[in-house]
Amino acid sequence: MDRKIAVVGAGNVGATVAQRLAEKTLGDVVLIDIITGVPQGKALDLTEAAPIEGHDAAIVGTNDYEAAAGADIVIITAGIPRKPGMSRDDLLTTNAGIMRSVVAEVARHAPEAIIIVVSNPLDAMCHVAYEVSGFPRERVMGMAGVLDAARFRAFIAAELRVSVENVHATVLGGHGDTMVPLPRYSTVAGVPLPELLAPERIAALVERTRNGGAEIVGLLKTGSAFYAPASAAVEMAEAILRDRKKILPCAVYLQGEYGIDGLFVGVPVKLGRRGVEEIVPLRLTDEELAALHGSAAAVRELTASLGKAKAFAGPHPL
Repeated sequence: MDRKIAVVGAGNVGATVAQRLAEKTLGDVVLIDIITGVPQGKALDLTEAAPIEGHDAAIVGTNDYEAAAGADIVIITAGIPRKPGMSRDDLLTTNAGIMRSVVAEVARHAPEAIIIVVSNPLDAMCHVAYEVSGFPRERVMGMAGVLDAARFRAFIAAELRVSVENVHATVLGGHGDTMVPLPRYSTVAGVPLPELLAPERIAALVERTRNGGAEIVGLLKTGSAFYAPASAAVEMAEAILRDRKKILPCAVYLQGEYGIDGLFVGVPVKLGRRGVEEIVPLRLTDEELAALHGSAAAVRELTASLGKAKAFAGPHPL
């Protein structure tokens, strides 16, 4: 194929991303991990599934970043996952060190790539990727908003007993407890959510969305979500590779938009061949804007702590 996607990290998220990229025939896939044999074994397993699934994508597993040369997109899933009782913020120091190491290699071998960050804490990891890569802001973005909106959509569909295809949802802000689901901009077959559900039910769905990742961590006990995060990253990659001009909520570097400057925060953007092609403005109420700025403040506080993570050095667990 004439398109290549590199996936860094061959754990549950990375391997599922590789699977869905191949099965959608979005391009050839390079799965990279530091652990010898893991990316090679998973790539071989996925290759042997290809005749059954009916795709001809080449899937290569490697421990060498040179294989990422010429990649159109690099999806970074590397990092330690959350465990019960651990917040995304607790991951900051270790995962920031991993991100710096990974992105330095990506920038060296695939300098024209678009980076999609999946690793947590998402907004801070995007900042690290942006800083280390030196790429323009259009080519560095985070996955979180698509995932958070998908969770909100799933909960709304279950509550109203309708198809998920009828539900559209908007979630802004940081990927964490301060995220800002917007019921006013969430619809079912075009009908705004506040016209379909009582305020207390909407509030319950909003709260469940904010805690969606923690709910899964609590159930799994030894890991975190990977099916939905993988689907979210692949939806973004597909919008870019197929130049769909699709509007999705993504973590992007804001430079004054929504009154926020110098931070990665989730807002609706148009994704196409050049990456982030437009940041879409929404008319927010004073209350919604205050909530978004509150979420941004939490991101800023976390990002300000990144200096502490620079002490991390040496081999990194993917």
